[in-house]
Amino acid sequence: MQTAIKNYLPLFKLRICSLITFSAVVGLISAPSGNISISSVAFLILATMMASASASAFNHYFDTDIDSVMKRTQARPMPSRQIDNSKKPLFIAVVLFIASILISFKALNYMVGLHLFLGALVYAVIYTVWLKRRSWLNIIIGGLAGSFAVLAGGASQTPDLCLLPVLLSITMFFWTPSHFWSFAIVHREEYAKAGIPMLPVLIGDSKTARYILLNTIILVISSFLPSYFGYLGIIYTITAVLVGAFFLIRNIQLIKDTSKEIAWKNFKASMVYLGMLFLAVIIDIAVG
Repeated sequence: MQTAIKNYLPLFKLRICSLITFSAVVGLISAPSGNISISSVAFLILATMMASASASAFNHYFDTDIDSVMKRTQARPMPSRQIDNSKKPLFIAVVLFIASILISFKALNYMVGLHLFLGALVYAVIYTVWLKRRSWLNIIIGGLAGSFAVLAGGASQTPDLCLLPVLLSITMFFWTPSHFWSFAIVHREEYAKAGIPMLPVLIGDSKTARYILLNTIILVISSFLPSYFGYLGIIYTITAVLVGAFFLIRNIQLIKDTSKEIAWKNFKASMVYLGMLFLAVIIDIAVG
């Protein structure tokens, strides 16, 4: 039993699932609907985790061939043959996806289900199947998956479209390229070996670093929109300034030195940036 769990857990990319689910919870908290029930939070977490895990399992299933080429992914359950039946991840993905949508419809509302459906669709079909092997735009369009999670969280409080969750979803959208292109610089040779047209593979590390900086400037500007429209106060604004400056400094360091070490630091800085920014949303709303 323990061996089976150990073999199947990597299918779900739990770190990514946790980030997506945290984003959904932030969206829930940001929706102006009064009291937040424990049950709505619990069902949102469950449905979001299931939808994200479903898309991740499908990604493992579909990408088995390229995962077997790249050193960092060769130990995954499919290329390493820890899972003996190649159809099992696909079956698991379908079951989790259906369960997520049913929970959303029954326990929350149809808009949550719609946003989770679109998020899983973007990651599994548009990113994994269509764009990942064809275009450098893959990660830009794929970033919509995280944005839909924020919108799903907002919809769990009210089906009507609320501006603050929308603004946060925009920030989430612009965060993804700066985050992932840094990761792609670190693993450029492996992506090239697998024939995946990530931006560093096509234009090199130096130009990619400039694109990251440009994208991060847009990201930081977008992060001030909740303050500009009066939805969040001083705690959020100060945090957005500080973590924005921190992330931009890291980006500038990457332009000066595109080594894997600095790219990895920029990648980790992106995680700090988003985590601190979304935590500031929660605190600002809690004390406001």
